[in-house]
Amino acid sequence: MSVDRRSVLRGAAVGAAGVGFTTVGAVPTLAEAAPASHGGRTPFPQHKPFPPLLDDPKGILALPAGFKYKIVTQAGETKLKSGHPTPALHDGTAVFAASHGRYQLIQNHEVGSNNALGVPQIPGTVYDTGVGAAGGCTVIDVDKDGTNRGEWVGISGTLTNCAGGPTPWGTWMTCEETENKANGTTRLKDHGYVFEVWGDGKTAHPVPLKALGRYAHEALAIDQDRTHIYLSEDASGPNGTFYRWSAPRGYKLGPRSWQDLQNKDFGTLEALAILGDDGKPIPDVAYLTSAQLLRPFRVAWVPVPDRDGATTSVRKQFTDGQITRGKKFEGVFGTKEGVYVVNSYAESGTSDLPADAVPHDGMVWFYSYDAKTIQLVTYFPDNAAADLGADAKYDDYNFDSPDNVTVTPWGSLVLAEDGNASSHVLSATPGGPTYAIARNMLNDSEFTGPSFSADGKVLFVNIQTPGITLAITGPWREYLG
Repeated sequence: MSVDRRSVLRGAAVGAAGVGFTTVGAVPTLAEAAPASHGGRTPFPQHKPFPPLLDDPKGILALPAGFKYKIVTQAGETKLKSGHPTPALHDGTAVFAASHGRYQLIQNHEVGSNNALGVPQIPGTVYDTGVGAAGGCTVIDVDKDGTNRGEWVGISGTLTNCAGGPTPWGTWMTCEETENKANGTTRLKDHGYVFEVWGDGKTAHPVPLKALGRYAHEALAIDQDRTHIYLSEDASGPNGTFYRWSAPRGYKLGPRSWQDLQNKDFGTLEALAILGDDGKPIPDVAYLTSAQLLRPFRVAWVPVPDRDGATTSVRKQFTDGQITRGKKFEGVFGTKEGVYVVNSYAESGTSDLPADAVPHDGMVWFYSYDAKTIQLVTYFPDNAAADLGADAKYDDYNFDSPDNVTVTPWGSLVLAEDGNASSHVLSATPGGPTYAIARNMLNDSEFTGPSFSADGKVLFVNIQTPGITLAITGPWREYLG
Protein backbone atom coordinates (compact mmCIF):
# COMPACT_ATOMS: atom_id res chain seq x y z
CA MET A 1 0.00 0.00 0.00
CA SER A 2 2.95 2.30 0.48
CA VAL A 3 3.86 2.35 -3.23
CA ASP A 4 1.75 4.52 -5.56
CA ARG A 5 1.39 2.13 -8.46
CA ARG A 6 -0.21 4.78 -10.64
CA SER A 7 2.71 7.18 -10.48
CA VAL A 8 5.22 4.37 -11.00
CA LEU A 9 3.48 3.07 -14.10
CA ARG A 10 2.83 6.50 -15.60
CA GLY A 11 6.45 7.37 -15.05
CA ALA A 12 7.44 4.24 -16.94
CA ALA A 13 5.07 5.14 -19.76
CA VAL A 14 6.85 8.44 -20.39
CA GLY A 15 10.27 6.92 -20.37
CA ALA A 16 11.11 6.28 -16.73
CA ALA A 17 -3.76 1.55 -1.91
CA GLY A 18 -10.10 -4.65 7.95
CA VAL A 19 -9.33 -6.97 8.64
CA GLY A 20 -10.67 -9.01 11.58
CA PHE A 21 -13.96 -8.20 13.27
CA THR A 22 -15.63 -4.91 12.42
CA THR A 23 -16.89 -3.99 15.85
CA VAL A 24 -17.22 -5.07 19.42
CA GLY A 25 -20.52 -6.87 19.80
CA ALA A 26 -22.37 -7.77 16.62
CA VAL A 27 -19.89 -9.39 14.28
CA PRO A 28 -20.71 -9.67 10.57
CA THR A 29 -20.63 -13.21 9.23
CA LEU A 30 -21.00 -15.04 5.94
CA ALA A 31 -23.55 -17.56 7.20
CA GLU A 32 -25.42 -17.18 3.90
CA ALA A 33 -22.23 -16.89 1.95
CA ALA A 34 -20.19 -19.97 2.74
CA PRO A 35 -18.06 -21.18 -0.17
CA ALA A 36 -19.39 -23.86 -2.46
CA SER A 37 -17.27 -26.49 -0.71
CA HIS A 38 -19.59 -26.19 2.34
CA GLY A 39 -22.55 -27.88 0.70
CA GLY A 40 -25.01 -27.54 -2.15
CA ARG A 41 -26.34 -24.10 -1.26
CA THR A 42 -26.09 -21.04 -3.48
CA PRO A 43 -22.49 -20.08 -2.67
CA PHE A 44 -22.91 -16.34 -2.07
CA PRO A 45 -25.81 -13.88 -1.69
CA GLN A 46 -26.86 -11.58 -4.49
CA HIS A 47 -27.71 -7.92 -3.95
CA LYS A 48 -29.58 -5.11 -5.66
CA PRO A 49 -27.31 -3.25 -8.11
CA PHE A 50 -26.10 0.15 -6.97
CA PRO A 51 -27.28 3.13 -9.05
CA PRO A 52 -24.74 5.02 -11.20
CA LEU A 53 -22.37 7.37 -9.41
CA LEU A 54 -23.24 11.07 -9.47
CA ASP A 55 -20.46 13.66 -9.59
CA ASP A 56 -20.02 15.73 -6.43
CA PRO A 57 -20.41 19.52 -6.91
CA LYS A 58 -17.70 19.93 -4.25
CA GLY A 59 -15.34 17.72 -6.27
CA ILE A 60 -14.55 15.27 -3.47
CA LEU A 61 -16.65 12.09 -3.61
CA ALA A 62 -18.99 10.77 -6.31
CA LEU A 63 -21.79 8.66 -4.78
CA PRO A 64 -25.02 6.97 -5.93
CA ALA A 65 -28.30 8.85 -5.58
CA GLY A 66 -29.58 8.75 -2.01
CA PHE A 67 -26.11 8.65 -0.38
CA LYS A 68 -24.17 11.48 1.24
CA TYR A 69 -20.86 11.98 3.00
CA LYS A 70 -19.42 14.03 5.83
CA ILE A 71 -15.74 14.82 6.42
CA VAL A 72 -14.69 13.51 9.84
CA THR A 73 -11.00 14.45 9.86
CA GLN A 74 -8.62 16.10 7.43
CA ALA A 75 -4.84 16.15 7.71
CA GLY A 76 -3.52 19.54 8.75
CA GLU A 77 -7.04 20.96 9.10
CA THR A 78 -8.73 19.26 12.05
CA LYS A 79 -6.96 19.12 15.41
CA LEU A 80 -6.02 16.52 18.02
CA LYS A 81 -6.93 17.16 21.65
CA SER A 82 -3.22 17.87 22.20
CA GLY A 83 -3.48 20.80 19.80
CA HIS A 84 -1.43 19.11 17.06
CA PRO A 85 -2.91 18.96 13.56
CA THR A 86 -4.47 15.71 12.41
CA PRO A 87 -1.65 13.56 10.96
CA ALA A 88 -1.49 12.71 7.25
CA LEU A 89 -1.74 9.54 5.17
CA HIS A 90 -4.80 7.88 6.72
CA ASP A 91 -4.79 4.12 6.24
CA GLY A 92 -6.21 1.00 7.91
CA THR A 93 -9.14 1.84 10.18
CA ALA A 94 -11.58 0.01 12.44
CA VAL A 95 -14.85 1.22 13.92
CA PHE A 96 -16.03 0.21 17.39
CA ALA A 97 -19.17 0.90 19.37
CA ALA A 98 -18.59 3.68 21.93
CA SER A 99 -20.50 5.25 24.80
CA HIS A 100 -23.50 7.57 24.30
CA GLY A 101 -24.38 5.83 21.04
CA ARG A 102 -21.24 7.06 19.32
CA TYR A 103 -18.60 5.30 17.25
CA GLN A 104 -14.89 5.15 17.93
CA LEU A 105 -12.40 4.87 15.07
CA ILE A 106 -8.81 3.70 15.50
CA GLN A 107 -6.83 4.73 12.47
CA ASN A 108 -3.36 4.13 11.06
CA HIS A 109 -1.15 6.82 9.53
CA GLU A 110 1.29 5.45 6.95
CA VAL A 111 4.03 8.01 7.60
CA GLY A 112 7.52 6.59 7.10
CA SER A 113 9.77 9.26 8.64
CA ASN A 114 9.74 12.38 10.80
CA ASN A 115 7.18 14.70 9.20
CA ALA A 116 5.37 17.93 9.96
CA LEU A 117 2.12 15.96 9.70
CA GLY A 118 3.40 12.81 11.39
CA VAL A 119 1.83 11.37 14.53
CA PRO A 120 3.09 13.48 17.47
CA GLN A 121 4.95 11.62 20.19
CA ILE A 122 2.66 11.89 23.21
CA PRO A 123 4.19 10.54 26.47
CA GLY A 124 3.03 7.01 27.19
CA THR A 125 2.33 6.20 23.54
CA VAL A 126 5.87 6.17 22.13
CA TYR A 127 7.69 3.08 20.84
CA ASP A 128 10.82 4.63 19.28
CA THR A 129 11.72 8.21 20.17
CA GLY A 130 14.32 8.30 17.38
CA VAL A 131 11.82 8.38 14.50
CA GLY A 132 10.17 11.61 15.65
CA ALA A 133 6.67 12.45 14.44
CA ALA A 134 6.27 9.59 12.00
CA GLY A 135 3.75 6.73 11.83
CA GLY A 136 1.28 5.62 14.45
CA CYS A 137 -2.44 5.64 15.18
CA THR A 138 -5.04 8.20 16.15
CA VAL A 139 -8.37 7.54 17.86
CA ILE A 140 -11.48 9.48 16.80
CA ASP A 141 -14.74 9.85 18.72
CA VAL A 142 -17.58 10.20 16.20
CA ASP A 143 -21.32 10.89 16.48
CA LYS A 144 -23.89 8.85 14.56
CA ASP A 145 -23.97 11.52 11.85
CA GLY A 146 -20.20 11.55 11.43
CA THR A 147 -19.48 14.63 13.54
CA ASN A 148 -15.97 14.57 15.05
CA ARG A 149 -16.16 14.78 18.88
CA GLY A 150 -12.44 14.52 19.57
CA GLU A 151 -9.24 12.92 18.30
CA TRP A 152 -6.12 11.78 20.15
CA VAL A 153 -3.00 9.62 19.76
CA GLY A 154 -3.19 5.88 20.39
CA ILE A 155 0.41 4.98 19.52
CA SER A 156 3.39 6.92 18.15
CA GLY A 157 7.04 6.34 17.31
CA THR A 158 6.26 3.61 14.78
CA LEU A 159 6.81 3.60 11.00
CA THR A 160 4.61 3.16 7.94
CA ASN A 161 1.53 1.95 9.79
CA CYS A 162 -0.38 0.40 6.93
CA ALA A 163 -3.36 -1.75 7.86
CA GLY A 164 -3.97 -4.19 10.70
CA GLY A 165 -7.05 -5.70 12.27
CA PRO A 166 -9.51 -5.28 15.15
CA THR A 167 -9.47 -7.76 18.03
CA PRO A 168 -12.57 -9.46 19.46
CA TRP A 169 -11.92 -7.67 22.77
CA GLY A 170 -12.13 -4.20 21.27
CA THR A 171 -8.56 -3.11 20.51
CA TRP A 172 -6.71 -2.56 17.24
CA MET A 173 -3.58 -4.33 16.02
CA THR A 174 -1.58 -1.96 13.84
CA CYS A 175 0.99 -3.25 11.34
CA GLU A 176 4.27 -1.63 10.30
CA GLU A 177 4.91 -2.09 6.57
CA THR A 178 8.69 -1.94 6.78
CA GLU A 179 11.72 -4.03 7.66
CA ASN A 180 13.94 -1.15 8.80
CA LYS A 181 16.32 -1.97 11.60
CA ALA A 182 17.78 0.34 14.21
CA ASN A 183 20.54 2.62 12.92
CA GLY A 184 21.47 4.40 16.14
CA THR A 185 20.27 7.83 14.99
CA THR A 186 16.87 8.15 13.28
CA ARG A 187 15.84 4.68 14.45
CA LEU A 188 16.76 3.57 17.94
CA LYS A 189 14.82 0.31 17.66
CA ASP A 190 14.06 -2.30 15.00
CA HIS A 191 10.82 -1.91 13.05
CA GLY A 192 8.52 -4.19 11.07
CA TYR A 193 6.25 -5.35 13.88
CA VAL A 194 2.63 -5.53 14.95
CA PHE A 195 1.49 -3.44 17.96
CA GLU A 196 -1.75 -3.50 19.93
CA VAL A 197 -3.52 -0.15 20.34
CA TRP A 198 -6.11 0.80 22.97
CA GLY A 199 -8.79 3.36 22.22
CA ASP A 200 -8.62 5.40 25.42
CA GLY A 201 -5.13 6.72 24.71
CA LYS A 202 -4.15 6.07 28.34
CA THR A 203 -3.54 2.32 28.64
CA ALA A 204 -1.08 2.17 25.76
CA HIS A 205 1.51 -0.60 25.80
CA PRO A 206 3.71 0.35 22.82
CA VAL A 207 5.61 -2.92 22.64
CA PRO A 208 6.24 -5.00 19.51
CA LEU A 209 4.40 -8.31 19.26
CA LYS A 210 7.47 -10.20 18.09
CA ALA A 211 5.69 -13.55 18.00
CA LEU A 212 3.92 -12.34 14.85
CA GLY A 213 7.18 -11.79 12.98
CA ARG A 214 9.19 -8.84 11.72
CA TYR A 215 8.51 -8.11 8.05
CA ALA A 216 6.52 -5.72 5.84
CA HIS A 217 3.18 -6.37 7.49
CA GLU A 218 -0.03 -5.29 5.79
CA ALA A 219 -3.12 -6.57 7.63
CA LEU A 220 -4.33 -9.34 9.93
CA ALA A 221 -7.39 -11.14 11.31
CA ILE A 222 -7.98 -13.21 14.45
CA ASP A 223 -10.12 -16.32 14.08
CA GLN A 224 -13.30 -16.99 16.06
CA ASP A 225 -11.59 -19.54 18.31
CA ARG A 226 -8.91 -16.98 19.26
CA THR A 227 -6.19 -19.52 18.52
CA HIS A 228 -4.88 -18.24 15.16
CA ILE A 229 -3.91 -14.93 13.60
CA TYR A 230 -3.72 -14.61 9.80
CA LEU A 231 -1.34 -11.98 8.43
CA SER A 232 -0.46 -10.60 4.99
CA GLU A 233 2.87 -9.33 3.70
CA ASP A 234 3.27 -6.57 1.12
CA ALA A 235 6.81 -7.03 -0.14
CA SER A 236 8.71 -7.66 -3.36
CA GLY A 237 12.00 -9.12 -4.53
CA PRO A 238 10.87 -11.86 -3.90
CA ASN A 239 7.14 -11.45 -3.42
CA GLY A 240 5.68 -11.79 0.04
CA THR A 241 3.12 -14.31 1.22
CA PHE A 242 0.31 -15.03 3.70
CA TYR A 243 1.10 -16.19 7.23
CA ARG A 244 -0.65 -17.98 10.08
CA TRP A 245 0.28 -17.64 13.74
CA SER A 246 -0.94 -20.49 15.94
CA ALA A 247 -1.26 -20.35 19.72
CA PRO A 248 0.29 -23.01 21.96
CA ARG A 249 -2.07 -25.86 22.79
CA GLY A 250 -4.78 -24.77 25.22
CA TYR A 251 -4.04 -21.03 24.85
CA LYS A 252 -6.72 -18.47 23.93
CA LEU A 253 -5.94 -14.95 22.78
CA GLY A 254 -7.36 -12.17 24.93
CA PRO A 255 -6.87 -8.69 26.41
CA ARG A 256 -3.62 -9.61 28.17
CA SER A 257 -2.08 -11.58 25.30
CA TRP A 258 0.18 -8.68 24.35
CA GLN A 259 2.37 -9.70 27.29
CA ASP A 260 2.91 -13.19 25.82
CA LEU A 261 3.17 -12.08 22.20
CA GLN A 262 6.21 -9.96 23.04
CA ASN A 263 8.19 -13.22 23.08
CA LYS A 264 9.31 -13.97 19.52
CA ASP A 265 9.24 -17.72 20.20
CA PHE A 266 5.68 -17.78 21.54
CA GLY A 267 3.39 -19.94 19.40
CA THR A 268 4.17 -20.90 15.81
CA LEU A 269 4.45 -18.74 12.68
CA GLU A 270 3.96 -20.43 9.30
CA ALA A 271 3.77 -19.39 5.64
CA LEU A 272 1.09 -20.41 3.14
CA ALA A 273 1.55 -23.04 0.45
CA ILE A 274 -1.37 -23.51 -1.96
CA LEU A 275 -1.18 -27.10 -3.20
CA GLY A 276 -1.76 -28.11 -6.80
CA ASP A 277 -3.23 -31.40 -7.96
CA ASP A 278 0.22 -32.96 -7.71
CA GLY A 279 0.38 -32.08 -4.03
CA LYS A 280 3.20 -29.57 -4.57
CA PRO A 281 3.05 -25.85 -3.74
CA ILE A 282 1.95 -23.54 -6.56
CA PRO A 283 4.88 -21.06 -6.59
CA ASP A 284 2.81 -17.89 -7.09
CA VAL A 285 -0.88 -17.01 -6.90
CA ALA A 286 -0.66 -15.53 -10.43
CA TYR A 287 -0.60 -19.05 -11.88
CA LEU A 288 -4.31 -19.18 -11.00
CA THR A 289 -6.94 -17.16 -12.88
CA SER A 290 -10.70 -16.66 -13.16
CA ALA A 291 -10.80 -20.15 -14.70
CA GLN A 292 -10.32 -21.42 -11.13
CA LEU A 293 -12.93 -19.09 -9.58
CA LEU A 294 -14.50 -20.73 -6.48
CA ARG A 295 -12.44 -23.91 -6.90
CA PRO A 296 -11.14 -25.01 -3.47
CA PHE A 297 -7.41 -25.74 -3.20
CA ARG A 298 -5.80 -27.59 -0.33
CA VAL A 299 -3.12 -25.71 1.58
CA ALA A 300 -0.12 -26.47 3.74
CA TRP A 301 1.51 -24.24 6.35
CA VAL A 302 5.33 -24.13 6.33
CA PRO A 303 7.14 -23.11 9.56
CA VAL A 304 9.13 -19.85 9.47
CA PRO A 305 12.77 -20.56 10.48
CA ASP A 306 13.57 -17.13 12.01
CA ARG A 307 10.47 -14.99 12.41
CA ASP A 308 12.44 -11.94 13.59
CA GLY A 309 14.46 -11.85 10.36
CA ALA A 310 17.69 -11.20 12.25
CA THR A 311 19.98 -11.82 9.28
CA THR A 312 17.60 -12.76 6.43
CA SER A 313 14.17 -11.34 5.69
CA VAL A 314 11.43 -13.79 6.60
CA ARG A 315 10.18 -14.26 3.02
CA LYS A 316 13.73 -14.86 1.78
CA GLN A 317 14.19 -17.78 4.17
CA PHE A 318 12.06 -19.95 1.84
CA THR A 319 13.27 -21.45 -1.42
CA ASP A 320 11.26 -21.10 -4.62
CA GLY A 321 8.49 -23.67 -4.69
CA GLN A 322 8.50 -24.18 -0.92
CA ILE A 323 5.64 -21.73 -0.34
CA THR A 324 3.16 -19.74 -2.45
CA ARG A 325 4.12 -16.13 -3.04
CA GLY A 326 2.09 -13.28 -4.47
CA LYS A 327 2.55 -9.69 -5.53
CA LYS A 328 1.10 -7.36 -2.90
CA PHE A 329 -0.71 -9.45 -0.33
CA GLU A 330 -2.85 -6.68 1.13
CA GLY A 331 -6.20 -6.54 2.96
CA VAL A 332 -7.29 -9.25 5.38
CA PHE A 333 -10.68 -9.71 7.05
CA GLY A 334 -12.03 -12.59 9.13
CA THR A 335 -15.53 -14.04 9.49
CA LYS A 336 -16.92 -16.95 11.50
CA GLU A 337 -16.20 -19.30 8.60
CA GLY A 338 -12.84 -18.12 7.37
CA VAL A 339 -10.67 -15.24 6.30
CA TYR A 340 -10.40 -13.10 3.18
CA VAL A 341 -7.07 -11.93 1.80
CA VAL A 342 -6.37 -9.71 -1.23
CA ASN A 343 -3.63 -9.57 -3.86
CA SER A 344 -3.72 -6.14 -5.48
CA TYR A 345 -2.13 -6.82 -8.87
CA ALA A 346 0.73 -8.44 -10.78
CA GLU A 347 2.17 -6.65 -13.81
CA SER A 348 3.54 -8.34 -16.89
CA GLY A 349 7.18 -7.75 -17.72
CA THR A 350 8.23 -7.29 -14.09
CA SER A 351 10.42 -9.41 -11.85
CA ASP A 352 7.45 -9.78 -9.49
CA LEU A 353 5.50 -11.91 -11.95
CA PRO A 354 6.87 -15.31 -13.04
CA ALA A 355 7.45 -15.30 -16.78
CA ASP A 356 4.86 -18.02 -17.41
CA ALA A 357 2.24 -16.69 -14.96
CA VAL A 358 -0.75 -14.48 -15.79
CA PRO A 359 -0.86 -10.73 -15.04
CA HIS A 360 -3.96 -9.58 -13.21
CA ASP A 361 -5.49 -6.44 -11.68
CA GLY A 362 -6.70 -7.98 -8.44
CA MET A 363 -7.52 -11.25 -6.66
CA VAL A 364 -9.60 -11.86 -3.54
CA TRP A 365 -9.21 -15.19 -1.72
CA PHE A 366 -11.23 -16.95 0.97
CA TYR A 367 -9.55 -19.42 3.33
CA SER A 368 -12.00 -21.79 5.06
CA TYR A 369 -11.14 -22.69 8.66
CA ASP A 370 -13.12 -25.96 8.60
CA ALA A 371 -12.32 -27.18 5.09
CA LYS A 372 -8.70 -25.95 5.29
CA THR A 373 -8.94 -24.89 1.66
CA ILE A 374 -8.51 -21.58 -0.15
CA GLN A 375 -10.69 -20.28 -3.00
CA LEU A 376 -10.35 -17.44 -5.47
CA VAL A 377 -13.66 -15.57 -5.06
CA THR A 378 -13.12 -12.34 -7.02
CA TYR A 379 -10.81 -11.75 -9.99
CA PHE A 380 -10.03 -8.58 -11.94
CA PRO A 381 -8.40 -9.28 -15.33
CA ASP A 382 -5.41 -7.22 -16.41
CA ASN A 383 -6.22 -3.99 -18.28
CA ALA A 384 -2.94 -3.05 -19.95
CA ALA A 385 -4.25 0.23 -21.40
CA ALA A 386 -5.36 1.52 -18.01
CA ASP A 387 -2.06 0.41 -16.49
CA LEU A 388 -0.32 2.96 -18.69
CA GLY A 389 -2.42 5.74 -17.24
CA ALA A 390 -5.17 6.28 -19.80
CA ASP A 391 -8.64 6.73 -18.34
CA ALA A 392 -10.95 3.86 -19.14
CA LYS A 393 -13.81 4.72 -21.50
CA TYR A 394 -16.29 3.34 -19.00
CA ASP A 395 -14.53 4.50 -15.88
CA ASP A 396 -16.99 3.20 -13.29
CA TYR A 397 -16.88 -0.30 -14.80
CA ASN A 398 -13.08 -0.48 -14.87
CA PHE A 399 -11.69 -1.75 -11.56
CA ASP A 400 -8.17 -2.63 -10.55
CA SER A 401 -5.88 -3.04 -7.56
CA PRO A 402 -8.17 -3.85 -4.64
CA ASP A 403 -6.34 -3.21 -1.38
CA ASN A 404 -8.15 -2.99 1.97
CA VAL A 405 -11.19 -5.25 2.39
CA THR A 406 -14.05 -5.44 4.87
CA VAL A 407 -17.14 -7.61 5.19
CA THR A 408 -20.42 -5.72 5.44
CA PRO A 409 -23.04 -6.54 8.10
CA TRP A 410 -24.92 -8.35 5.30
CA GLY A 411 -22.07 -10.62 4.22
CA SER A 412 -20.80 -9.01 1.02
CA LEU A 413 -17.43 -7.29 0.63
CA VAL A 414 -16.32 -3.70 0.38
CA LEU A 415 -12.98 -3.16 -1.35
CA ALA A 416 -10.84 -0.02 -1.52
CA GLU A 417 -8.96 0.51 -4.78
CA ASP A 418 -5.31 1.56 -5.00
CA GLY A 419 -4.96 1.50 -8.74
CA ASN A 420 -4.83 3.43 -11.99
CA ALA A 421 -7.18 6.04 -13.46
CA SER A 422 -9.98 6.69 -10.96
CA SER A 423 -9.95 5.12 -7.51
CA HIS A 424 -13.18 3.57 -6.28
CA VAL A 425 -14.78 2.07 -3.24
CA LEU A 426 -16.36 -1.17 -4.47
CA SER A 427 -19.15 -3.47 -3.41
CA ALA A 428 -18.21 -7.03 -4.33
CA THR A 429 -20.18 -10.25 -4.00
CA PRO A 430 -17.75 -13.18 -3.76
CA GLY A 431 -18.24 -15.25 -6.88
CA GLY A 432 -20.53 -12.54 -8.26
CA PRO A 433 -20.65 -8.93 -9.50
CA THR A 434 -18.73 -5.86 -8.39
CA TYR A 435 -20.18 -2.33 -8.32
CA ALA A 436 -18.68 1.10 -7.78
CA ILE A 437 -20.16 2.74 -4.68
CA ALA A 438 -17.86 5.77 -4.53
CA ARG A 439 -15.24 7.49 -6.71
CA ASN A 440 -12.45 9.84 -5.65
CA MET A 441 -12.95 13.14 -7.47
CA LEU A 442 -10.40 15.06 -5.42
CA ASN A 443 -7.17 13.54 -6.72
CA ASP A 444 -5.47 10.29 -7.77
CA SER A 445 -5.06 9.00 -4.22
CA GLU A 446 -6.11 5.54 -3.16
CA PHE A 447 -8.98 4.79 -0.80
CA THR A 448 -8.09 3.07 2.49
CA GLY A 449 -9.63 1.67 5.64
CA PRO A 450 -13.25 0.88 4.68
CA SER A 451 -15.16 -0.04 7.86
CA PHE A 452 -18.87 -0.44 8.49
CA SER A 453 -20.51 0.41 11.78
CA ALA A 454 -22.17 -2.67 13.31
CA ASP A 455 -25.62 -1.17 12.84
CA GLY A 456 -24.96 -0.89 9.10
CA LYS A 457 -25.70 2.84 9.02
CA VAL A 458 -22.27 4.31 8.30
CA LEU A 459 -19.40 3.30 6.04
CA PHE A 460 -16.20 5.03 7.07
CA VAL A 461 -13.46 5.27 4.43
CA ASN A 462 -10.34 7.38 3.86
CA ILE A 463 -8.74 9.18 0.95
CA GLN A 464 -5.14 8.48 1.89
CA THR A 465 -3.55 11.63 0.47
CA PRO A 466 -3.62 14.21 1.91
CA GLY A 467 -5.57 12.29 4.55
CA ILE A 468 -9.35 12.61 4.78
CA THR A 469 -11.76 10.40 6.71
CA LEU A 470 -15.31 10.31 5.32
CA ALA A 471 -18.53 9.02 6.88
CA ILE A 472 -20.90 7.81 4.14
CA THR A 473 -24.57 7.32 4.95
CA GLY A 474 -27.53 6.21 2.85
CA PRO A 475 -29.80 3.23 2.18
CA TRP A 476 -27.07 0.62 2.59
CA ARG A 477 -29.51 -2.12 3.57
CA GLU A 478 -31.51 -1.61 0.39
CA TYR A 479 -28.50 -2.53 -1.75
CA LEU A 480 -26.56 -4.83 0.54
CA GLY A 481 -29.18 -6.38 2.83
